[in-house]
Amino acid sequence: MLIKTLGIVFKSKKYSETSVIVDVFTEEKGMRSYIVSGVRSQRPTVSAGLLQPMTPVELVAYEKDGHDLNRLKEVKPHHVFQAIPFDIRRSSVGLFMIEVARNGIQGHEAQPELFDFLLRNFVYLDETPHPIANLHLHFMTHLSEYLGFLPGGDYGPETPFFDLKEGVFTDLQPSHQYWLPPLAAGKFYQLLLLPMEKSHEVLFDREERRNLLKSMLNYYRLHIENFPAVHSHEVLEEVLG
Repeated sequence: MLIKTLGIVFKSKKYSETSVIVDVFTEEKGMRSYIVSGVRSQRPTVSAGLLQPMTPVELVAYEKDGHDLNRLKEVKPHHVFQAIPFDIRRSSVGLFMIEVARNGIQGHEAQPELFDFLLRNFVYLDETPHPIANLHLHFMTHLSEYLGFLPGGDYGPETPFFDLKEGVFTDLQPSHQYWLPPLAAGKFYQLLLLPMEKSHEVLFDREERRNLLKSMLNYYRLHIENFPAVHSHEVLEEVLG
């Protein structure tokens, strides 16, 4: 059968001399893999630019029950990025966000609320006039809700630590190594409370931002089985430094 759906490109790789396999997180079907023919030919039927990571697209796809790999019939842009392709800071933030999402999303079922969250974040990254240095931290903080481990409790004078293992703000410093001290926990809590449009209002210096990023990656590893190493953050740290 044919389906029409919105999608966000997560990854593409060579399949044959003229074709690619593209991993797309779709609004209707969740994570899907499709063969796209003619992309690498002299007269491509689909622009390779449409299949770049984080690109929002409109798809018409052949779907067969029980098949993990299907074919795309049509693909066209849903939102054309105006800033991301020409701004290394925005593109680095976006590639980090897409890598975290790709590694964190489990299963293949439709998750329309998660799809909407991802789409809003990438469109905002492209369009915002505000500083973007905190967007990846805000993204990870709020993506955790859709992945099942949103931080619990409240930060305050009586609960100034955040336990990364338990996922809660706590009154005592945990006995293990995975926790945030009061200053970092307080800024993490601000990110949790603020919408992405105000994420730039949380003040970090370079070292604070770097340390919180490392802690957030540990948080994901602690709560997602076999969460792989994320490498794009190393480039991201240099670009945002």
